[in-house]
Amino acid sequence: MPVEKSDFSEELLRELTNAEGVSGFEDGARSVMSRHLKPYADKIEFDRIGSLIATHGADSKGPKVLVAGHLDEVGFMVKEITPEGYIKFLPLGGWWGHVTLGQRMRVVTSKGPILGIVGSRPPHLLEAKERQVVLEPKDMFIDIGATEKYNAAKKLGVRIGDPIVPESEFTVMANKKLYLAKAFDNRASCAMVVDLFRKFQRSKHPNQLVGAGCVQEEVGLRGAATVANFVKPDVAIICDIGIAQDTPPTGFSRDEKLGAGPLLLAFDATMIPNTKLRDLVIDTAEKKKIPFTMTTMDRGGTDGGRVHISNIGVPSVVIGPPIRYIHSHNGIMARSDYDNAVKLVYEVVKRLDKKTVEGLYPRA
Repeated sequence: MPVEKSDFSEELLRELTNAEGVSGFEDGARSVMSRHLKPYADKIEFDRIGSLIATHGADSKGPKVLVAGHLDEVGFMVKEITPEGYIKFLPLGGWWGHVTLGQRMRVVTSKGPILGIVGSRPPHLLEAKERQVVLEPKDMFIDIGATEKYNAAKKLGVRIGDPIVPESEFTVMANKKLYLAKAFDNRASCAMVVDLFRKFQRSKHPNQLVGAGCVQEEVGLRGAATVANFVKPDVAIICDIGIAQDTPPTGFSRDEKLGAGPLLLAFDATMIPNTKLRDLVIDTAEKKKIPFTMTTMDRGGTDGGRVHISNIGVPSVVIGPPIRYIHSHNGIMARSDYDNAVKLVYEVVKRLDKKTVEGLYPRA
């Protein structure tokens, strides 16, 4: 058994969230996940667009249980370089303009990363009506230290198509129960897969466990489609973060709040979960006294949207910790929610034997 640090999970979350890995450029995050899975997996493979697939219990004759998170984070790509050296960019994933302005960015070039800041016209130069408009990324630019006739392409190696990553370091907050970082969506769930494999080094499961780090979720659930074709799972648990709703104006009156346990999706725009699997998760949480919250997501979806309709259909459910301020430079997560999400998935996987999985399928 490998020697582990005193707080393996915290260091794992630090490495994964600090890693670069916007959609289509997941190499950094994939390398971290692969390295941490290697001591615990029977084998690690990759599909042809870059998703990671690790197997535990490869010789088991039980059902294939896929537990998947996605490697990519929301970010940007260089679209244009002005003659003065300003960077025009396009979003990779969903961004609201107001959370982008004034933020530090890292442009990842062939010569190394370059720090810049998102700029726009100052409010002093805007008419009253213009100040009320939410600026779109197309109206913004990144200043990497531009001056007149500065050739960013030649001097710094900036090229159209280079990825742009939010500049934000993992931080344990003053309230040490909370973590602040970029890319909790969805590196928190990639960490969950690693921690799940670690836990199963000390106990058994009645199935072939397959853990995945899918690519390009934020731009169309693309890696989930290839992973599902690669694995052909019998059942799937999609690990993704949920939206914490305990900030103003609602305050702490909502159930989806930090410290209340992982979220279990009853509905999202891409998938209605298998109801028998959903009920199994609820029953497991209640029996093991693991706190959780049921929630819905009217807009947006997860990798379950592709996995559950792959092949001849895969019973699927979505579980993950609530996060404040997703799709921005900084999210906040409670460590207890992460730990309880890992525990819940672990206990559910232990129950997914052949008879239980077959019982999830429709019958006349």
